[in-house]
Amino acid sequence: MGTEVTSAAEISKPLLSAENAEEKIPPWKEQITVRGLLVSALLGSLFCIITHKLNLTVGVIPSLNVAAGLLGFFFVKSWTELASRIGLWSKPFTRQENTVIQTCVVACYGLAFSGGFGSYMLSMDQRTYELIGADYPGNRAEDVKNPSLGWMIGFMFVVSFLGLFSLVTLRKVMVIDYKLTYPSGTATALLINSFHTSTGAELADSEIFWKCKTAKTYIGDSCGFDNFPSLGLVAFKNTYLPVRMFYFDFSPTYVGCGLICPHIVNCSVLLGAIVSWGFLWPFISTKAGNWYPDNLGSSDFKGLYGYKVFIAISLILGDGLYNLIKIVIITVKEIVNARSKQTSLPLVVSPQDDASSHLLTEEKLREETFLKDSIPSWFAASGYIGLAAISTAVIPNIFPQMRWYLVLACYIVAPALAFCNSYGTGLTDWSLASTYGKIGLFIFASLIGSKGGVIAGLAACGVMMSIVSTAADLMQDFKTGYLTLSSPKSMFVSQLIGTALGCVIAPLTFWLYWTAFDIGSPDGVYKAPYAVIYREMAILGVEGFSALPEHCLELCCGFFVAALAINLLRDVTPTTVSKYIPIPMAMAVPFYIGAYFAIDMFVGTVILFVWERLNKKEADDYAGAVASGLICGDGIWTVPSAILSIFRIDPPICMNFAPSS
Repeated sequence: MGTEVTSAAEISKPLLSAENAEEKIPPWKEQITVRGLLVSALLGSLFCIITHKLNLTVGVIPSLNVAAGLLGFFFVKSWTELASRIGLWSKPFTRQENTVIQTCVVACYGLAFSGGFGSYMLSMDQRTYELIGADYPGNRAEDVKNPSLGWMIGFMFVVSFLGLFSLVTLRKVMVIDYKLTYPSGTATALLINSFHTSTGAELADSEIFWKCKTAKTYIGDSCGFDNFPSLGLVAFKNTYLPVRMFYFDFSPTYVGCGLICPHIVNCSVLLGAIVSWGFLWPFISTKAGNWYPDNLGSSDFKGLYGYKVFIAISLILGDGLYNLIKIVIITVKEIVNARSKQTSLPLVVSPQDDASSHLLTEEKLREETFLKDSIPSWFAASGYIGLAAISTAVIPNIFPQMRWYLVLACYIVAPALAFCNSYGTGLTDWSLASTYGKIGLFIFASLIGSKGGVIAGLAACGVMMSIVSTAADLMQDFKTGYLTLSSPKSMFVSQLIGTALGCVIAPLTFWLYWTAFDIGSPDGVYKAPYAVIYREMAILGVEGFSALPEHCLELCCGFFVAALAINLLRDVTPTTVSKYIPIPMAMAVPFYIGAYFAIDMFVGTVILFVWERLNKKEADDYAGAVASGLICGDGIWTVPSAILSIFRIDPPICMNFAPSS
């Protein structure tokens, strides 16, 4: 059941040098250190500030995993070298401790995003209510809850830990059985491993840490090669769509993802971009004034935006639920038959070359380490149930509009959505936590209705976003830990510590912005663009699915069935055929995000394809390292770029492209 496709850039070169292949792996408790936690708190605070800044201005948050690994190494290594110079003994700095620091930092700053400080939480405040207008249908003065440290910190604590327990028992399935790539996690692991070898500097050089884009802080503008119309100006800006479509933005991150992800994933992403932005959205745009009003904004659910979000959700749910059911069926069969069964579930397979004995030995060591310090299923289940019970009792006290049975319903369906998001993140490196949050927002606002539905929908959005985002981050970090020989138990504990830090640090750092700046002002620096959007979505949700544009529900059903059919086709056809059948989950991402990154990933896969034809051994050996270098260089540049943005330092010139006429 299922089909295997070979990874385009699965790790085919030993990650550990010969002298480190025999290194003693410290016990999981020794991987968590006081100095590591101090560095994690410092970096977590810094990254929370950066995330809030970006969240309240452009609303787009890049991955900082790589920067967390690099800066964690820099701080601790600097400390150990300083201690040795002044004659103090310092515990050796290991790759495992470096990984734990990175995990803790990601867990901390991740809450600055999933906490909704620039989206659903801010949508509840008085300023957003006034911006939409008191006379706006469905916008009630009663549906207002202004931010305060007390309830924000309390809400963070009761919703942020459940995602860690929801999928922890599936770590073997996602990382070892499926062998999902999790490109950022893989790149971070390669970076950390390179720093902890005697030849680390040379390997770092070979990984090409570079960044070719100029820093910019424009909101809504595009300069330089960020929007290069590589396929022509017609494809760049379609007549019917008020957005830029097919272009190459020279993003090292996505080109690197294209080198790491299997060819079928990259081609599926491009196919999804062509189907959606090349045909479907332009066609639906011609129906403006017929299927939906033609004077709506680009983020109005009653217009084209509604088609984009809900059709993408349909594809994601169809693919994710199919694979979830498949896992359950296979697991039940294994238990019933009481024997190990080989299935073709993994998305990628390991190389089976007799000459790669070193690689196979290292892979065996990674799997043994990853499975040794197991986290019992009963612990994960009881933890999830216990936390869900506490949350079910507390949330109605914070948001009286959110009934206890609705909170309980959230926690019943959340693990399935968390799996879908983690699976999609492993394929494409895109976490669609906000998309799943919108599912909860729309459904629960519809259930409550006009009396309290807005606040209830926004609160449900927060519950969903917290669970699916945290679960995806945990699995991404498990991939990093797997490749760096880190104990899953130390990873899980560091996630718990980082989440606890984030529950305090994220609200406190947001409060600095809230008290110091005019948040949400249309004429200010911190416009918080998504606050109005999320409140309008909640108001729309109160009106129910009938408020969606015409034929949207029918199209959603069609794409949901198509996702199921494509997956079934991949399972029943021979490998020689199924390896060319696209993956619906990968196709769905550009439906909602846009077509630009599909071009970047396809450029990466074309580079790898040509490289494999010219010198397959060299491509197998170095493709992962080159991809890691591209992703790392882009990720590292995020920190100075964000600092320039905070101080409003703009590039001196702006270059763009237009027809010669």
